[in-house]
Amino acid sequence: MIRPTRRALLASAGALVMPAVARGQTVTEVSFYFPVAVGGPITKIVDGYAADFMRDNPQIKVTPIYAGSYTDTLTKAQTALRAGSGPQMAVLLSTDAFSLIDDALIVPFDTDADADTKAWLGGFYPAFMKNGQIGGHVWGVPFQRSTIVLYYNKALFKGAGLDPARPPATWAEHAETAAKLTRREGDAVKAWGVQIPSSGFPYWLFQALATQAGAVLANSEGTATDFASAQAEAALRYWIALTKEYGGQPPGIIDWGTTPRDFLEQKVAMIWHTTGNLSNIRRNAGFPLGVAMLPADKRRGSPTGGGNFYLFASTTPEQRRASLAFIRWISSPERAARWSIDTGYVATSSAAWDTQAMRDYVAGFPEAAVARDQLEYAVPELSTHENQRVTQGLNDALQAALTGAKPPADALQAAQANAARILAPFRR
Repeated sequence: MIRPTRRALLASAGALVMPAVARGQTVTEVSFYFPVAVGGPITKIVDGYAADFMRDNPQIKVTPIYAGSYTDTLTKAQTALRAGSGPQMAVLLSTDAFSLIDDALIVPFDTDADADTKAWLGGFYPAFMKNGQIGGHVWGVPFQRSTIVLYYNKALFKGAGLDPARPPATWAEHAETAAKLTRREGDAVKAWGVQIPSSGFPYWLFQALATQAGAVLANSEGTATDFASAQAEAALRYWIALTKEYGGQPPGIIDWGTTPRDFLEQKVAMIWHTTGNLSNIRRNAGFPLGVAMLPADKRRGSPTGGGNFYLFASTTPEQRRASLAFIRWISSPERAARWSIDTGYVATSSAAWDTQAMRDYVAGFPEAAVARDQLEYAVPELSTHENQRVTQGLNDALQAALTGAKPPADALQAAQANAARILAPFRR
């Protein structure tokens, strides 16, 4: 259910397709929130993009504002916009769309769109568009997008008598490989076979497993979930079995943030993590790096992830024109290719992969194409109304099961009951 204020948003969105800002003496100033802490390589890249855009478009001044984590960025945007201030656009999670619509904070990109705008929106990979397509409109434009991939250490594969050219393709192979790669000296584990993080975004990793088991965790309207299905329970039991049955994964909660470091320090041979870490891992791996699609049970699958650009409803027509010009510029094939090469996030259109820069990159590093190829099996990330509350309940349930505090079935039933209660008002 989308609240009645949506009508006003749809009516105001027509300004998005007005002609581009003409060159002249008037400078339109816009800003955008970007989800990263101040400083570091990502901020330098984004600052560079803003400078390049302003050089090409001197009539528009664009200011990036670095707002911390995705959660911090959403909170800051909501607070500022409700107070009548704040930026004109932001990169926020693709799964934030329902909440932003419900709070009447954003406008769609496609209302009364001309042929050129429709062609632009149609150029993105469909898998990345699904989280932003709600109620017959496009509310988010893909930018910083990802899937989960399997990173593995080819040297450790070879040392364990495994073929480095054959990463595990099924759950059975994955579990057996994790067991073989785990190195023990007496009772002490010197290196684990696999780590699937269970802090930070456990629901996201779980959705990958659940998708592979054949589960669908939520409907496309964001009004109902199905966390306690037999398929979802099978996925959670497999996750637990990697530790308890196969002995290939550390017990307890596995930290999202330290998992890449554990991999780079060769404390673990395989990890499930975002392709947004690809460039960092490639630069710092002191061993031959392997990247593969996630293993399959009934099917292959990974949820998409990452952030979309959103346009805020409180902006003036001039600011919207300027913001749209910037979003179209930064999401163009050339910039999307460069962003993918610099960061590891997936270039969001086939046109980006057809650029010479991207072709050269893939020729020298074929692993970069794994996440793109996995889009064939991708599903939209779990997203509902009141999404943070719903996913937090699922996160708590998953961690309770993974630590042995609750049986898997009981944990998932509790998460489902919590979600049903939260979403009940949206099903009326």
